[in-house]
Amino acid sequence: MNNFSYQSPTKLVFGKDVVNGLGEAVQDYGRKVLLLYGGGSIKRNGAYNDVMKQMNEIGAEVYEYGGIKSNPLHSDADEAAELGREKKVDLILAVGGGSVIDTAKAVAMTVPVDHSCWEFYNKSRLPQTALPMINVLTLAATGTETNMFTVVQNQEEKLKVSVVNPVLYPKYAFLDPQYTFTVPRNYTAYGITDLVAHSLEVFFGKGESTLSDKYVYAIIKEALEYGPLLLNDLQDYELRAKVMLAATMALNGITMIGKEHGDWGVHAIGHVLSVLYDVPHGASLSVAYPAWLKYHKKKAAGRIAELGQNIFGTDSAEDSIEALQNYFVEIGSPVKLSQLDQPGIDADEILRTLIRNKASGFHYKLDEGDLREIISLFR
Repeated sequence: MNNFSYQSPTKLVFGKDVVNGLGEAVQDYGRKVLLLYGGGSIKRNGAYNDVMKQMNEIGAEVYEYGGIKSNPLHSDADEAAELGREKKVDLILAVGGGSVIDTAKAVAMTVPVDHSCWEFYNKSRLPQTALPMINVLTLAATGTETNMFTVVQNQEEKLKVSVVNPVLYPKYAFLDPQYTFTVPRNYTAYGITDLVAHSLEVFFGKGESTLSDKYVYAIIKEALEYGPLLLNDLQDYELRAKVMLAATMALNGITMIGKEHGDWGVHAIGHVLSVLYDVPHGASLSVAYPAWLKYHKKKAAGRIAELGQNIFGTDSAEDSIEALQNYFVEIGSPVKLSQLDQPGIDADEILRTLIRNKASGFHYKLDEGDLREIISLFR
């Protein structure tokens, strides 16, 4: 087991109507609030009205920036940061899913400086500080609500990259499963795929930690047991709650304890599918993961078989891969590029963009030949 340092400074507030405590949390950091959200779903699910009621009760000045897309853009973060500087806001309030929260993190570290957020993502600068950030989650998927990771993409450069820094931990995360009732079946499935993929990335990371592996098994088993049930009853509060908590726990750091880090090679591949074809993040991962596993079934046969034994009750690496792929099919998440319904998918363009993004894993390194073979497996 590796030496490790673990912290989870975000206060997680979970359950029905917990947003009623939002005003009290916000006023600890100020009353000039920059509110970020996506395409308008928060006005359909009731979150917007509930949040604004809380802001009105504390007399907050709220400046809104909406329209954040599902694969977040650095240009939106820059525009929102400019608004935040102009209005001299005290904090960022993100209401939405992972893309909104990732954008909010970009905004939080960019408001205090005089340059584009992209300089943090291209690693030419390191963030030294960030405005306080609070989120109200409306989609169970990425786990960004309680961690220090943010990913955005640059459409002009065809790059999708991350920043990992402790200044990005949100101060509070309010999770009410009721706000996820309006998430459609396909995006609910993509969120389930995402939480499974996060667990797998850590499982295949460098280092050994048997307790962390057991956390991974437990989280994935939650998805296996309750995901299909939820997809047949999208209004079931308890099922929404189980999936929402599993998604948060999959990437709040607990599964990494005692390990050097996750691998993240599959995410690197999935990000390219998103930046090229605007594929939903979870859908890109259900396409990429079976292909990645098939390519590594000899190199990592023991590890893949161990996963299958503990999750699916299978005996071999081949059976483990098949069981995972079948699960993605069962919940309606694509496993082949041909299922993405995207015209003009070009394998050579994918390869070029993977190379431009330096797509690889931390543990299982990928060169151009490896990437070419993986592409052939998910075509």
